[in-house]
Amino acid sequence: MAYYVYILASRKDGAIYVGVTNDLVRRVYEHRIKAVPGFTSKYNITRLVWFEIYHDPISAISREKELKKWKRDWKVQLIEAQNAKWDDLYESICN
Repeated sequence: MAYYVYILASRKDGAIYVGVTNDLVRRVYEHRIKAVPGFTSKYNITRLVWFEIYHDPISAISREKELKKWKRDWKVQLIEAQNAKWDDLYESICN
């Protein structure tokens, strides 16, 4: 089973959210439809801008905790290293 650490953004210079899941398509969809009240629904954070794949939950959770401690600039650099335009990657993972 795969586990995903992901970053969502409201827009390029907007709010950022870091999460972890074992079903990236389902979880991002839940964020997009605002299925759960909270930070992402409050700030309209729906754009998948970055993700990594792990093969065990402990590694994925450890990485998520690490990223949550990072400064915003570091997260921006991480995103832009793979997704310079901050494109929404959701459609590409649905296919």
